[in-house]
Amino acid sequence: MDNTKYSSLVKQLVDDLKGIFTTAGLGGEPGEYKLLTQSFLYKFINDKFLYEAKVFDVKNDYDTIMKMTDDDYEFLQMDLGNKSAKIKREDLIESLFNQQNEEGFSTLFDATLNDIAVDNNDIYSVETAGNTEVRLFDSNLIRDNILDEAQKDIVARAIINKLSETKFDERIFAAGFDFFSTIFEYMIKDYNKDGGGKYAEYYTPHAVAKIIAQILVGNDRPKNVRIYDPAAGSGSLLMSLASQIGTDRVTVYSQDISQKSSNLLRLNLILNGLSHSIRNIVRGNTILNNRHPEKMDFIVSNPPFKLDFSKWRDDVEFLPEYNDRFFAGVPKTPKTSKKKSAMAIYQLFIQHIIYSLKENGKAAIVVPTGFLTATTGIDKKIRQKLVNENWLSGVVSMPSNIFATTGTNVSVIFIDKARLEDQKNVFLVDASNLGSKVKEDNGTQKTALSNTEEQQIIDSFINKEEIDDFSVAVKLADIKKRNYSLLAGQYFPVKIEYVEMTPEEFTKKIATYQEELDKLFDKGYNLQNNIRSTLRNINYEKNKD
Repeated sequence: MDNTKYSSLVKQLVDDLKGIFTTAGLGGEPGEYKLLTQSFLYKFINDKFLYEAKVFDVKNDYDTIMKMTDDDYEFLQMDLGNKSAKIKREDLIESLFNQQNEEGFSTLFDATLNDIAVDNNDIYSVETAGNTEVRLFDSNLIRDNILDEAQKDIVARAIINKLSETKFDERIFAAGFDFFSTIFEYMIKDYNKDGGGKYAEYYTPHAVAKIIAQILVGNDRPKNVRIYDPAAGSGSLLMSLASQIGTDRVTVYSQDISQKSSNLLRLNLILNGLSHSIRNIVRGNTILNNRHPEKMDFIVSNPPFKLDFSKWRDDVEFLPEYNDRFFAGVPKTPKTSKKKSAMAIYQLFIQHIIYSLKENGKAAIVVPTGFLTATTGIDKKIRQKLVNENWLSGVVSMPSNIFATTGTNVSVIFIDKARLEDQKNVFLVDASNLGSKVKEDNGTQKTALSNTEEQQIIDSFINKEEIDDFSVAVKLADIKKRNYSLLAGQYFPVKIEYVEMTPEEFTKKIATYQEELDKLFDKGYNLQNNIRSTLRNINYEKNKD
């Protein structure tokens, strides 16, 4: 079975689960999102446990496991270590399936998920900025989300039947990042309508994440590195970067103010073999309460661009006007309430990211394209810092509508604090004319890049290949002369095309131009006379009563 068939299998499970919840009257409700993601996660970690048990010993199928002594089963779980979740035998899906006819089955279903959450609290819990732990599963998933008492057992039985009949085998677990990123995007697409609410977008397009990861890592595969996103959303950028470097070579750090985003990121980490980093997920306000003061090797981020943060703008204890972290300053609070929602919070995130990088660290940040050319203010101060310190390696300006949830034109700035003194060029790419328009299921239109176009951007940047009207290497001195503008189009060379002519041809063309110009002058003269004549005939006398 190839990845396409695997994808169809898993997507069918997602669709079947959504069908169950729609029948129960939960279609589009907040409870549907919790029921879907947590049911799917239960299925995944159950089958991953059985897979790892068989890898350890091919004889370890479900029946063999159920016949083990308690001591042997405990030793098996110890041997598996962090390769899988800890699951009691009675909490396995097949065990629960065999009990579905019991009265009050929904209570048993909730108790099973609660057991798994408690047994794995030290691995899978997410921390808030206030040091509260958010568990893997809700303690009463069915009870709290299915309000109709008559539906509770029906829904629980329908879920366990779907989870039991769908089989994830070892080839699914070996399918890799691209497979699971597709599944993840498909699973959350119906819960991404608000673009992540006020704070973040849940899913950065796969093309953007791929371009960022490959350019940032280049041809190297570093070991034992910290990768970080201070506005992580569901973690698409982090997952792509971790896959590019190698999941066994990275430790992931993240923070995001959204509870839903943090839960989705946890799911993403589990799907992509990065459970060892779940303890580094923090839910909270990065700007006011940064929980990752350690310096990072790689940082990727698509931060929120605009947000009303006027209520905590002047909290000098956490947000001083200037300091090492916010070297370019903090955006002022607008005087009118209507403009507060447009406060440029991305400016704070860019400064935070620069501050959080190691001395040889690298970063890629999605920014509004207007950041590249602002002639004054914080935007310009940030660009000056990056250029003057020789930390800016390049910029890629993306096509419009690359994000379906926003019409804002975006670019990606690439930072490299390890640039050598003799690296005096910044590489600028204008990809704004690439891509084709596609319509999403919800009717919105976005721009999609083909694989060839993605690779063109990546190869041009990594190889520093200058292409007419597409990419250009610009000297730092030239950038300073242009008021630190980073827009590629301003640096493309002006080309003059020369056409060879004989003296006779040249004389004839000049005569033609002269004739056309004389005609235009005559028309202008006649129009002038007509206007004068019309003005003389206008009666300026006021109307009499």
